[in-house]
Amino acid sequence: MKRCLIFANGAPNDGPMVRDVLTSAPDALTIAADGGARVAGYFGRRVDIVIGDMDSLEEDEIQRLAVAGTDIVRFPEHKDETDLELALLRAADAGVQWIRIIGGLGDRFDQTLANVYLMGLPQLAELDVALVAGKERLCLLKPGSHTLRGEAGDTLSLIPLGGDVTGVTTERLSYPLKGETLYFGPARGISNVFDEATCQVSLVSGVLLAVHTYGRA
Repeated sequence: MKRCLIFANGAPNDGPMVRDVLTSAPDALTIAADGGARVAGYFGRRVDIVIGDMDSLEEDEIQRLAVAGTDIVRFPEHKDETDLELALLRAADAGVQWIRIIGGLGDRFDQTLANVYLMGLPQLAELDVALVAGKERLCLLKPGSHTLRGEAGDTLSLIPLGGDVTGVTTERLSYPLKGETLYFGPARGISNVFDEATCQVSLVSGVLLAVHTYGRA
């Protein structure tokens, strides 16, 4: 499986989930979204590609990356896509099957929310995509059945995005759902708990944001 790490220009949010992802993908294609190159540097990762309008990097930083062999892909400042969106599209074009985003959470809630929604890009529909930060992993669940892996006692929250989510059924979680609707607004899906090392979540319609946290959140 071809893997890709994407470093966004947010806070590193170092933690066990991030470190586990880095350990699991030592040879992954590494893409930085503009200033995400600094986040990659924080974790000691060499950047294969840096992409964006380069408004978050100094010119000397860009030159150092180029000298180190990084491919610099520069876009105009006035564009429709965010730098992270460009990085995700570049990864999809590279034929990867697995993407983990690091540095996707920061002090701007609008950017954080947009980064979560970017995982729903149609170009990523068949790929394993997640955003990791600290001890958390975020991914989107679409209609069908999904196996999530963790440890007994881990926390799992299921949050409807963009509307109600119907036909939600869970297995091996402490608070089961059986063909139920999670409505957009109420917080019923928050803070469920893994009973075993894996759990099953299925849904008929809608999109769920699944937030897996190591241990009890």
